[in-house]
Amino acid sequence: MRPEVRHVLHEPSSTFSYVVWDPQTRHAAIIDPALDFDQNSGQTGTATPQRLVDIVREEGLTVDWILETHAHADHVTAAQFVQDQVGGQIGIGEGIRQVQAHFREVFGLERGFLPDGSQFDHLFADGENFQIGEIEARTIATPGHTNDHMTYIIGDACFVGDTLFMPDAGTARCDFPGGSAHQLYQSVQRVFRELPDETRMFILHDYGKGGQRELRNETTVGEQRRHNIHVGEGVGEDEYVRMRTERDATLNLPTLIIPSVQLNIRAGEMPPADEHGHRYLKVPIDAIDAF
Repeated sequence: MRPEVRHVLHEPSSTFSYVVWDPQTRHAAIIDPALDFDQNSGQTGTATPQRLVDIVREEGLTVDWILETHAHADHVTAAQFVQDQVGGQIGIGEGIRQVQAHFREVFGLERGFLPDGSQFDHLFADGENFQIGEIEARTIATPGHTNDHMTYIIGDACFVGDTLFMPDAGTARCDFPGGSAHQLYQSVQRVFRELPDETRMFILHDYGKGGQRELRNETTVGEQRRHNIHVGEGVGEDEYVRMRTERDATLNLPTLIIPSVQLNIRAGEMPPADEHGHRYLKVPIDAIDAF
């Protein structure tokens, strides 16, 4: 079946969030909602995720799921805001436990923070089936960018998060903790094997090739298989790993990685308040290798 899909762009991070729904039952999922966050002031805002909420209300939808493809490093999730506004269970891949365990130590989080995924309503296993209304949905674990990364297939559409960019932009980096260029290559090949060429593919980020073209967020599995500049036809695993390793060594860390990771491993909840009601994030000093 073919779900309806609408997107919202979080411009500061070039993040595409999605509302996906069954046109018959009007049941829906929201995928990778992004919160507005000002790095300089620490101020949060909800103008961008409010646009997702507006779509839900305009279309008369019932939100069953708020799906995270992974714990993002470049934007803060708006899962808590969206859930407060329109409901839905917050879900992520079960590999989040490994991500939480690593970053609990990096950030010296409070003892009450448990790396067991309990901050989320549901942890998806690889190959798990679920429903969006009457539309069948399932997961494919796609580690490589991060080890908690999950791709969601909903009807004839798939949402690949950071695993793949548009064909002319290639693939995501693999140098975060738990990342692996070998794994990412294998994850992509699995997507290519398991999904028909005509499957609509919705991506999480696009940067317009440095302003050389307009932003795009939709392609197909077949287009990726044939034309992706990093993992398309004819590119072997060793060649890809060599390219990805060399390229990743030149990349800076995402601007929002420090606030994003701390909040996203909590499903978007803020840290516990102190006795004055203030909440704080931590900045590790001389710990760049921990990322």
